[in-house]
Amino acid sequence: MYFVITASRVMTAREVRELCAELRNDPALLLALELTVKQEWYKRKMASAPTLAIAQ
Repeated sequence: MYFVITASRVMTAREVRELCAELRNDPALLLALELTVKQEWYKRKMASAPTLAIAQ
């Protein structure tokens, strides 16, 4: 599963390179970011899923 990280603001190429280098050099930060993205994806997936009616 692949995720695309987008910037919430316009970033220069230098800022993007620095951010990528920081993430490559710190696996714990990358893991935390990945978990955050997956949680947000799961929440959106569950919010769009149809609810099941319970028949009694």
